[in-house]
Amino acid sequence: MSTFDVYALGNALVDREYRVSDNFLSEHGIQKGMMTLIDEAQRHQLLQALDREFGCIKQASGGSAANSIIAVAALGGRAFYACRVAADAHGDFYAADLQAAGVYSNLDHQRPEGHTGTCLVMVTEDAERTMHTHLGITADVSEEDVVIDALQASQWLYLEGYLAPSSSARQAVGHARQLARKSGVKIALTCSDPSMVTYFRDSLLGMIDDGVDILFCNEEEALGLSGCSDLESALEPLSSHSHEIVVTRGREGALVLHQGQRIHIPAFVVSPIDTNGAGDMFAGCYLFGRCRGMSPHEAGLLASRASAEVVCQFGPRLPLHRYVELLEEHRASLV
Repeated sequence: MSTFDVYALGNALVDREYRVSDNFLSEHGIQKGMMTLIDEAQRHQLLQALDREFGCIKQASGGSAANSIIAVAALGGRAFYACRVAADAHGDFYAADLQAAGVYSNLDHQRPEGHTGTCLVMVTEDAERTMHTHLGITADVSEEDVVIDALQASQWLYLEGYLAPSSSARQAVGHARQLARKSGVKIALTCSDPSMVTYFRDSLLGMIDDGVDILFCNEEEALGLSGCSDLESALEPLSSHSHEIVVTRGREGALVLHQGQRIHIPAFVVSPIDTNGAGDMFAGCYLFGRCRGMSPHEAGLLASRASAEVVCQFGPRLPLHRYVELLEEHRASLV
């Protein structure tokens, strides 16, 4: 029996979330709906403006794969997160927050000097999230951060697309993939954000390499990765990368392509106030469901239910007790 259900490798970012206006984005030349990498000086300047005009709503340990792996753990799964934070206050906060969520990690080892990565999440009235990310020391995540014993004792290796810009991170991905394949560990990858497909497509394809067992993307990412203009056309080239593809489509629900079979996952109708973390939630819940023997349709329904709930609050995660309740509600709905 595997020690862990899911072993994830990804960025470690302390998320600070703000409710902002479209005018603020325009005034600061910020491209709405995208993730943009910034340096320390830009982070400092933007942080001052955000704190002055709006005030921080919520702070939490974040990162695309981190949000997903916390969902796995909160649902009752066994989860491990490999990442890199610094020996600073944000790093202390991040490690403690992961531990409180029931996630095992490599952060109990000696942490290097530097600055822990941060992500400034700006949410507009239409619930769309825009992110400016200062990677800090997480940009240096490398093979050293891959905990071999934990990875080899896992059912799944989960990789995030946000690792694509970093050469050392891509090397870590290659190392982790090789270990996973040798140990019979299945591999899942999420594109994470349209910006990764737009600006780092070749690097992202390099991370996918000879294929993964599950590929997660939203519709925009699916089109960019495949080079097609519509989702129907995109499915065939995407299937060359994975026999199981999960495409989230917002209000349209999700589409799963599993061994050539197309499965529609309906959306739960809600009025969203913050879409930050919806895709991460979907991926984490879907992976948990597949680990627990759910069919793609059953896992998709659980993921859709949880994603619908998380967009009705601020922040990419739910209160920890709520995950178990959602799982019970999901199981009851299948009877």
